[in-house]
Amino acid sequence: MRIQNHFSVLALAAALFCAPSPATAQQPKPSATKITATPEKSAAQLDLLETRYRFASNGDWRKEVHAVVKINNELGARQFAKLNFDFNRGFQSVEIPLVRVTHAGGGTVDILPGAITDTANPAVADAPAYQDARIKSVRILGLAPGDSLEYRVVTNTIHPPLAPDFWLDHSFDRSGIVSKEIFDLDLPATPKIELKLPPGDSAPANGSHDTARVAYHWEKTFKPAAQDSEKPAPSVPDISLSTFASWPALAERLSLQLQPTPVDLAATKERAAQLVAGKNEPLARLQAIYDFVSRKIRTIDLPIGATGFRARPAEQILASGYGTAEEKFRLFAALAAESAPSVRAAFVSADENASRASAPSPASFAHLLTLAATAQESYWFDLNLEVAPFGMFAPELRDRAALLVPAPPDAAWQSAKENFGFPSGQRVLVNGSIAGDGTFAAKITYIMRGDNELLLRIAFHQTPKDRWKEVAQLLAISDGYRGQIGKVDTSDPYATSEPFRVEYEITTPKFVDWSKKPVRIPAMLPLAGLPDAPAAADIAAGKKIDLGTPLTVDLASIIRLPAGTTAQSPIGTSVTRDYAMFHSQYSVDGTTLHAVRSLYFLEREIPAARATDFNAFLHAVQSDQVQPFLLHAPAAATAPAASTSGKNNP
Repeated sequence: MRIQNHFSVLALAAALFCAPSPATAQQPKPSATKITATPEKSAAQLDLLETRYRFASNGDWRKEVHAVVKINNELGARQFAKLNFDFNRGFQSVEIPLVRVTHAGGGTVDILPGAITDTANPAVADAPAYQDARIKSVRILGLAPGDSLEYRVVTNTIHPPLAPDFWLDHSFDRSGIVSKEIFDLDLPATPKIELKLPPGDSAPANGSHDTARVAYHWEKTFKPAAQDSEKPAPSVPDISLSTFASWPALAERLSLQLQPTPVDLAATKERAAQLVAGKNEPLARLQAIYDFVSRKIRTIDLPIGATGFRARPAEQILASGYGTAEEKFRLFAALAAESAPSVRAAFVSADENASRASAPSPASFAHLLTLAATAQESYWFDLNLEVAPFGMFAPELRDRAALLVPAPPDAAWQSAKENFGFPSGQRVLVNGSIAGDGTFAAKITYIMRGDNELLLRIAFHQTPKDRWKEVAQLLAISDGYRGQIGKVDTSDPYATSEPFRVEYEITTPKFVDWSKKPVRIPAMLPLAGLPDAPAAADIAAGKKIDLGTPLTVDLASIIRLPAGTTAQSPIGTSVTRDYAMFHSQYSVDGTTLHAVRSLYFLEREIPAARATDFNAFLHAVQSDQVQPFLLHAPAAATAPAASTSGKNNP
């Protein structure tokens, strides 16, 4: 496993094997149409994507999407065989007036209303309080390569929870999937609206004005993208609008929705007293309340704002045993009212640059953290992961700016800082053997604290136990092991006060070919993940070298060989710097191989001027990790098999 903040393989495990998030519910905020590049860009092409918004001064809005899609192959046909449109029935409705297929061989088919279904979002299947989170779907049968699909979808939003305010972010497609994009805005003519347009686009193309409204119109044409190229979307939206006067004004509005009321405080007072009974230290009281809300109140996986930033009363949340991210915050704030003088919601945007540079709006909010302060210390944490240790949250959110609700008088935006109170580290023990037929078998045990701990806690917690072998398989692959996974076991993911333990068995037939003289095998240890070597441009610019989270990595392996085998161990390495240390030791005891490696990162970053020294450190570690043991097989392992009869075998 790579030890630093590089989680590609295990993130894939979480994505593949954790309980999948179903189609996300339509957020109450108006969000412009988003196009996601398909795995194969030629699968389908949108010849036209037309989006129109009309906002009213009372906060109501209407969105209409018209799309024409050319299906290029079977993958495209599968992708567009079902269209899903998410919405919240409490204040939205979705109409699908047109779904038409024009076949390549001629003929046109209109999809009948009977093919359209309206069902609850699967994320709320066991949560009766959120049955307004809906998905309207259209199943399209007989779609084939060469066909064209045309559809119109109209979303009407009436009396949304944050009315009369409204907002919108939109970026034009740059993936090459869309050939022509049309975007229209129809707005009330009021100075209350802050509108940010693309650089150099100070006036709308074909704009029109009257006394009460103003219209904006854009048309963009794009060349199809090459298979190996794609222009990334800008970090700042092309078009951003909002009626909120400022970020603090938005925070104040959200605070009215999320902060506990006197009724909430009264309803939770007795439960709060039970949770903190016998705990006198402020931190211990916060941890007890955190453990209850994060573990005992099930998280309903709806996007931030899917319910219009509404939160049920704390008493209802307690009684139901589940809640959205916003509701879990409200419940925690109510329970902690007497334990922490300040509890704030912290909204982190999907793209920090976009959130800070766009008009003040919740359009880009993607995650909700909590910031609680005692008289001595402040603590950031995530109530919604259910198995995260107190003070820990996803590493990609670390140091990201978050909008605090309610906003402090000095700064509405603050950077999220982890404060989980224990050092990060990882221990791995490989206890294995190599048989006379060359089969390698081992039990591999991980004991973790820190970023990888959190990732694996989530992966195993959210994955059905009958699929744990698949998660362990990806974990093994990430560490360089190949083979068949046997028994898999973990410690309790909820036991967050202790390190997380993962243990699995692996068997690799024909791992060793004893006919080779000598046989070379690695130390059978995971490769300790190392920070990337600094780029020349970053060094020239004086950019500091990121070492990641300070942590300790201890790796050990014990490998038993067949009787009569002789072995030679590599020479260990010791490299010491003020920012990192690496030590390795290898030995042979009869027919048992021993290998130990220790890696310590002591600093988060070092100056660019130390790049040469750091590259030398990396080279020393990498050179050590590829050193092999040399094995000489016993004669029985390499001798030709004796004939079992007096005749030659056929």
